[in-house]
Amino acid sequence: LEGTVAGVPPKGGRKHPEQPLLYINTKHILFLCGGAFEGLDKIIMKRLHQNPIGFGAKIPKKRNDENLDIFRYVQQDDLLKYGFIPELIGRVPVLAPLEGLSEDAMLRILTEPKNALVKQYRKLFAMEGVELTFRSDALQSVVRQAMQRGTGARALRGIMEEMLTELMFIIPDTEEISEVVIDKDFVDGRRDSVLLRQHDEKKAA
Repeated sequence: LEGTVAGVPPKGGRKHPEQPLLYINTKHILFLCGGAFEGLDKIIMKRLHQNPIGFGAKIPKKRNDENLDIFRYVQQDDLLKYGFIPELIGRVPVLAPLEGLSEDAMLRILTEPKNALVKQYRKLFAMEGVELTFRSDALQSVVRQAMQRGTGARALRGIMEEMLTELMFIIPDTEEISEVVIDKDFVDGRRDSVLLRQHDEKKAA
């Protein structure tokens, strides 16, 4: 963080005395440090509501399930109370709080990136000769369940894994299946997915 010339092994791993190193000047590198900082919000709230000054003093409302913007009021003193040492805080002078993911952002994470979960599972099913189709209401239901878990985009993988693991074991032993259609009812656990057969193309629950 201070700016130094650091020796880095070309192939990673531990340094060895006889190993050639690549030297990098960290003076020109921008360091970004991030994390969830569980419990920091309580420190911020305690400071904000301790000593309001004046009749016109404005303080933010206490946090609830629909108001998660308390981190915008974070200060370096809050990080000190949280446990960071002053030397580190002084070397990371800019604080940039991030807002929680919206349902629209979660849906985009689920479907749009090159390695999106929906694309990954479609590829896995395609390896068995089966087309995997998600209806729009099914994806919305996955997103809503992930939002309820409160662990951000990480919850998406857990939900998808719980939802599709059993099908991934069944399909290799069922050669007549050509397509699996995932709808909202299946995501919500109310009934099985819809399976389209290769020959008669009839839906089977």
